[in-house]
Amino acid sequence: MNTFGRKFRVSIFGESHGDAIGVVIDGVQPGIALDENDFRGDISRRKSGPKGTTPRIETDEPEIMSGVYNGFTTGAPLTIVFRNRNTHSGDYRLFNDIPRPGHADYTASIKWLDFNDPRGGGHFSGRLTLPIVAAGVVAKKMIGYSVKAELVEVGGVSRSDAMASYKEEALPDGGIEEKDELQASEIWKEVIDSAIRERDSVGGIVECRVENIPAGLGEPFFDSVESLISHAVFAIPGVRGIEFGDGFAAARMKGSEHNDPFDTADSSGLTLHINVHPSKNGAGGVNGGITNGNPIVFRTAFKPTSSIGKAQKTFNFATGQLTELEIPGRHDVCIALRTPVIVEAMTAIVLADLTRML
Repeated sequence: MNTFGRKFRVSIFGESHGDAIGVVIDGVQPGIALDENDFRGDISRRKSGPKGTTPRIETDEPEIMSGVYNGFTTGAPLTIVFRNRNTHSGDYRLFNDIPRPGHADYTASIKWLDFNDPRGGGHFSGRLTLPIVAAGVVAKKMIGYSVKAELVEVGGVSRSDAMASYKEEALPDGGIEEKDELQASEIWKEVIDSAIRERDSVGGIVECRVENIPAGLGEPFFDSVESLISHAVFAIPGVRGIEFGDGFAAARMKGSEHNDPFDTADSSGLTLHINVHPSKNGAGGVNGGITNGNPIVFRTAFKPTSSIGKAQKTFNFATGQLTELEIPGRHDVCIALRTPVIVEAMTAIVLADLTRML
């Protein structure tokens, strides 16, 4: 449903064009310094505005309604609300009868017997990732691990290839800046411009790394680290795939290529259990569903945005006939541009839940 987690529970609410959206977080550690300013850095990374993102600009100002007293979390449920102020609901009336190909318009109407709110995608909108980012800020404060994500591919063009033609100063190696998402539109400018000219959209791939995470976190089978991260990440609208470490390439390897030889960080030559770690990290930091001490590394594939201006064939339920649809309104050309911080948030939420379960 709309809640994730056991000990660190995140519940989202609201619709894209309703009065407000928000999140209730239960299981928050008491005594964490927290105010509205703590959310602004990550929220700015998700904001629209750069080329390729929706022209809909919201203030995205967080309002802490409960769970904080005198600047510190109390341990009671933490509620954060965001008001919707810049809505053009008339752009979406068309989709009541003519669902967008690839979108949730049709399945939402079936699931909720046509009582769903279709404006801006309603509860299925990417706008609902804003409260997820807010929950991620709290989760990051609780876990203490470094969780960083960045775009590595847009429209089939890798970051390295895009950077080769990027005329501005390159981003620092190994670092992911808070403004990275703002620069991505320029790094992949040719890809974005081409999609805009064609009134189409493109997808992308986000890579996430969790550093300084200890060995032994997670459970076998249904609560494996990969299972829980995949569960949460697939809740992000537009996700089409996820792979850890060598990922799908492992299917084309031999065991001798994919297996991780063990190494030790102990220079004395003594093999101390605490210092042993797999040297290659082909498993992405997880063996048997449990962290092995290496960084967790995974990649997430995002589909091209469903809402495009190019004519597509769909069905008109008012007339009972097939028709062509050219989608009006304000939409992202590439939703992946704004997703690295959302992937970070979902990952941090999972790790906060696992840590609280210890």
